[in-house]
Amino acid sequence: MPAASVDFTLTDPPYAVNFCDRHGRNIRNDNNTSWLHPAFAGAYRLLKPDCFCVCFYGWTKIDRFFAAWRAAGFYPVGHLVFRKSYASSTRFVRYQHEQAYLLAKGRPPMPASPIPDVLELSYTGNKFHPTQKAVSSLLPIVSAFSPEEGIVLDPFCGSASSLLAAKRLNRHYVGIELDDRYCKVARDRILTEPANPRGPNSADPPR
Repeated sequence: MPAASVDFTLTDPPYAVNFCDRHGRNIRNDNNTSWLHPAFAGAYRLLKPDCFCVCFYGWTKIDRFFAAWRAAGFYPVGHLVFRKSYASSTRFVRYQHEQAYLLAKGRPPMPASPIPDVLELSYTGNKFHPTQKAVSSLLPIVSAFSPEEGIVLDPFCGSASSLLAAKRLNRHYVGIELDDRYCKVARDRILTEPANPRGPNSADPPR
């Protein structure tokens, strides 16, 4: 893909925690961080100047995520917390939230209507992916940080929740997924999602 060709990046990459859900499903490259620096260097290259990237992350590896973001050229301008009605695990505390950083390339303009930094994360049941995010929870992010008919990129698109949010909001979208299982799921979800009546979208299907 050519440099400076996307308007917004929204992604939920592996957290490098070797996650395995109760059904035995895992996530490719979740057992290492060797991909972090090259992945975000690539994401930075593809993003247009003065635009945003929203990236979920695993809090136990935040030092490595931050090192990769800064090395690529991103800097933080906001932090988003997503409240969950359930605990994904319980150890020293009940873990009932997810989090993401709002990262900037250059000097993006301030949003006309800033969203709150605490949002609700609806439970999906993880039917399509072991760490599936609800499309409804991603809609405010896509709306706030990408222009209408702009291109939204997710380089770790999983089951395509981010792409569906983009499609519903009349954005173009590009998804990349390494795992064949979830790539197929992503394609099927995109193909069965009704087109936005406000206008067409073009999609580079997950590959």
